[in-house]
Amino acid sequence: MADLELLGLHDSLSSPTFESMNFLNEVSHRFPDAISLAAGRPYEGFFDTEDVHRYLRIFRDHLMARFGGDEVPVRRLLLQYGRTKGIIHDLVAEHLRVDEDIVADPESIVVTVGCQEAMYLIARALRRTPEDALLAVDPCYVGMAGAARLADLPLLPVTDAPGGIDLDDLVRVVRRARADGLRPRACYVVADFANPSGASLDLATRERLLRLAEEHDFLILEDNPYGIFHDETTPPPTLKALDRHRRVVYLGSFAKTGVAGARVGYVVADQRVAGGELLADQLAKLKSMLTVNTSPIAQAVVGGKLLANDFSLRRANARENRVYQRNRRLVLDGLARRFPPGGGVTWNAPKGGFFVVVDVPFVAGDAELRQCAREHGVLWTPMHHFYNDGRPRRQIRLSFSSPTPEQITTGLDRLAAFVGTRISEDARAESRA
Repeated sequence: MADLELLGLHDSLSSPTFESMNFLNEVSHRFPDAISLAAGRPYEGFFDTEDVHRYLRIFRDHLMARFGGDEVPVRRLLLQYGRTKGIIHDLVAEHLRVDEDIVADPESIVVTVGCQEAMYLIARALRRTPEDALLAVDPCYVGMAGAARLADLPLLPVTDAPGGIDLDDLVRVVRRARADGLRPRACYVVADFANPSGASLDLATRERLLRLAEEHDFLILEDNPYGIFHDETTPPPTLKALDRHRRVVYLGSFAKTGVAGARVGYVVADQRVAGGELLADQLAKLKSMLTVNTSPIAQAVVGGKLLANDFSLRRANARENRVYQRNRRLVLDGLARRFPPGGGVTWNAPKGGFFVVVDVPFVAGDAELRQCAREHGVLWTPMHHFYNDGRPRRQIRLSFSSPTPEQITTGLDRLAAFVGTRISEDARAESRA
């Protein structure tokens, strides 16, 4: 029997970032009866397996029309190994034009195995030497932090702010990094309803961020999984729609807006590299050695949904968005009823997305989550999992995307009971001291 030392394997395997996903999955399996306000999953109430067959038929008919009724190339495209950059790149480009006012050359799009692969590909491509680094708002989505770690691309944290990012700190971090011999290659941001903070960048911040990217010569990695899930107000344009100098690499996913189980994402990489090739072509070279190609059948399902809805996922997700906005209001109103001002519990109020962050007057870590699940029957996400330093935090993330109104009501009741218990326990411990 060959026993391996963990220290003899890639150092990402001992990273707290990689433990986070496993821990949260473990807690949900250990307490299956607990109400989950933790998982950022799409709402399941409208799931219908017949839609998968319908979308496949729509996409097949689309191909039949393209190939003049010849079934041979249709079967080959759907059932054979596929093009590395994808087979629905033209449909994705049209979707971006319709929904986001983004003009993208279809050849600049690589269709990936979920957005997670897109994150790894761009991190791997940008990491040339040990001096290369990635800027990211702290707290940061763990998937991007993990992809950077896998690619040996150091993460340089940038302070967050109520508006989503502290741009003055961004400049300080860039200058300090360069003084230390590092080369910041890109800045990762979720401009609309970030995971985990729920924060969004206003138009002025977006425009200044683009100017800073040009001035300090770095790319922006814009991740936009939640942008269409907003209230009735008109959202600002994406960074990519504002991009005039090809500074933005746009990361997209159909997990929240298309069919989550299809695991289809994409990256728009229209930057040119020496010799005139697109950055997308370089990412495709990496992908060819990683996953070879994204499942054509999975792409066909997503492509069929795009075709069925005239390329607008905003229109296709109107009923889902009504659920998310209802749930968001239920959570915000429910928190206000259960935690009056002055009690030490506060929260932010995003206008969309999936998440709300709650500040509590005690450390809310993994042990506290287990206690809450065991004794009160409700799950939430400790915010320390999203920070680069691993320090304990007095914050929790609540997700309102997948629970029913009844589960939200009961879950908030249980959360309030847990918070009250912890505050009382801390007060007794302090009095004894």
